[in-house]
Amino acid sequence: MRGKYENKFQKVGDRDGEEQMWSIWTEPKFGIGQRCVFVQTDHGNVLWDCMTNLDEETVNFIKQKEGLKAIVISHPHYYTTHLEWAQVFDCPVYLASNDKEWISREDQRGCRRFIEGTSQQIIPGVTAIKVGGHFPGSLVLLWNKKLLIADSFVTTPSALYHVDRLPGTTSYAFMWAIPNMIPLPPAELHKMWQAIRPYEFHSTHGAFVGQDVRDEKVKDRVLESMKIQTRAMGWEKHALLEERLP
Repeated sequence: MRGKYENKFQKVGDRDGEEQMWSIWTEPKFGIGQRCVFVQTDHGNVLWDCMTNLDEETVNFIKQKEGLKAIVISHPHYYTTHLEWAQVFDCPVYLASNDKEWISREDQRGCRRFIEGTSQQIIPGVTAIKVGGHFPGSLVLLWNKKLLIADSFVTTPSALYHVDRLPGTTSYAFMWAIPNMIPLPPAELHKMWQAIRPYEFHSTHGAFVGQDVRDEKVKDRVLESMKIQTRAMGWEKHALLEERLP
């Protein structure tokens, strides 16, 4: 990929800790064009998700900021060159044990760590939460009341508009197959809600640059979107529809 492609770096925001989060993506667009999110914390740095291109500029950018303590990957679509990233930065890479069947390469250096339970602290203050749905082991990552969601929760265009939103407008979709637009059923949505219900977050950060939703009521918007999807599939009664914020 040398010569034709290059990685770009941009702070996710300039306040509330977002200045410690960096989007990294490849131009021209490669594959689906997802971003990694590089998170600088007081206990070390974490890379959320992975992409194919690992060039010298990216290595230098991350190493100048004290490298990586860990890589966490949301789901198998982003496994890509994670072994190369882990080797270069001499750090473990965390995957959900539920998705082992999608691993296609041998880990000769023992870089992989498998998340077995419903959640795991990666480093102090950074927690991976297994929500399932899109894949059995699909993860989200919580840091500093910021929820990095990849496409475990798909950020919709209307999510970015907070004012004068029409009733029934979703902020997120919850999909089994995103390109084929096959939604997840209410039973799966309920499990996903139960996984994140104990946690507080005030923003979500999706799979692509610009998919950052900032709202003190964003958790409510996740639940609202799940209920809208459930009702749209014809359910007038379901345990999910009875859920309320704790």
